[in-house]
Amino acid sequence: MGVTRTPRGKWIEEGLRALSAGGPEAVRIEALAQALGVSKGGFYGYFSNREALLTEMLDAWERAVTDEVIEQVESGGGDARAKLERLFAIASSSTEGPLRGTAADLAVRDWARRDEAVARRLRRVDNRRMAYLRSLFGPLCADEDEVEVEVRSLLAFSLRIGNHFIAADHGPHSRAEVMGMTAKWLLR
Repeated sequence: MGVTRTPRGKWIEEGLRALSAGGPEAVRIEALAQALGVSKGGFYGYFSNREALLTEMLDAWERAVTDEVIEQVESGGGDARAKLERLFAIASSSTEGPLRGTAADLAVRDWARRDEAVARRLRRVDNRRMAYLRSLFGPLCADEDEVEVEVRSLLAFSLRIGNHFIAADHGPHSRAEVMGMTAKWLLR
């Protein structure tokens, strides 16, 4: 019976966990192997070097936060409002996890501050996310060319990214209640 190899996706997920915890410097082959409980030799069966892993990590993250989210939203059908409701539910439920989690998103944003290639990729991902939001908010607004589409899109996207940083109390309301009221306001 042959030895079971650690799947490629596990190396990528562990790399994203390391990135989220300590930035790109924390993505080290030996440390990943140790976290996975395997030898580092298995790494080279999938990746030629650390740079190849970093690229595949970004590829996987990009697919997860764009293509896969859009496919999940679109697969449910319905009008723009129904799709936005589904998108908001997905966004609020995917705050953890190595691919769609807030920590990975924030880690890529921090990395982009120091690496122009990562910054270009982040810009592409953010533009794609905003374009999708515009396509959904457009039918809800009186005039698709109005600034209201852009405002709603930016507010929704900003909440996804920035909510993690806000530590404010909301008086008699919980954060969940306020986020729910915000979603209703955006969908009006």
